[in-house]
Amino acid sequence: MFKLFNYLRSPIEKGAMIFVVFIVFIALMGSYLAPHDPYEANFKNTLSAPSIDYLFGTDAAGRDVFSRVIYGARLTLATTLFVIAIVAIIGIFVGIISALSGGVIDNLLMRFTDIWLGFPPLILALGFAASFGAGMKAAILALIFTWWPNYARLSRALILETKDKDYILSAKAMGVPNLRIIFSHLIPNAFDVLFVQISLDVAAVILVISGLSFIGVGAQIPLAEWGAMIADGRSASKAWWVVFFPGLAILLTATSFNLIGDVLRRELDPTLSKVKNEKPS
Repeated sequence: MFKLFNYLRSPIEKGAMIFVVFIVFIALMGSYLAPHDPYEANFKNTLSAPSIDYLFGTDAAGRDVFSRVIYGARLTLATTLFVIAIVAIIGIFVGIISALSGGVIDNLLMRFTDIWLGFPPLILALGFAASFGAGMKAAILALIFTWWPNYARLSRALILETKDKDYILSAKAMGVPNLRIIFSHLIPNAFDVLFVQISLDVAAVILVISGLSFIGVGAQIPLAEWGAMIADGRSASKAWWVVFFPGLAILLTATSFNLIGDVLRRELDPTLSKVKNEKPS
């Protein structure tokens, strides 16, 4: 994490890093920072404009929008990291099996992956979420079913590039067990590129989770989730704050993570490093 600060070049990148640290802190400490119960309805104070008591105003049920945005950070980031962890494990496992097996198994796994990749991710996630029934669990399952092929393809390419290198062949000749080679050499050498992909996917998964909740197949009100909060606030056209602040949270969080992902890609992706270091003749 601290090494990442050395990669930041522009004020925008530094600002994105500061916001990422800030939103992670908010997610971890939300229960201590929220001034009100995010689920406590107060129908005597509905659609109250931003004030000292309610910094972001209240929604149609009188719930504090500021507290709900804070709790939404925890829910959104926790869900995003959980989804990415699961799909990375599944995709890396499939990619390793495919790369090391070769032949028929490799062809079958990659053709199945290609079929999966042929569908637009958001449409595929929407179909799965609708079939599982509306709710946060449905959105999580839909994203897991949708996102793993990217990691399968990437990890397979990285393993194929690494498995025939001299130090891997030497380890095999010395009788090192295959599992030890996989976990001690193949995966660690592919980790930089995989980490770049993970960092870039954080923003994408946040947007898809919020999108599924917005159209009604993800999180449901009264759950404090940014996309669901925006959907719930559409009916209150004059109460702009109900929609604005969750939307701003999505915009800033997704943009910041995307910028950090671009920084990591620039510094850690070996293909970009190779191009960057090449000098014109």
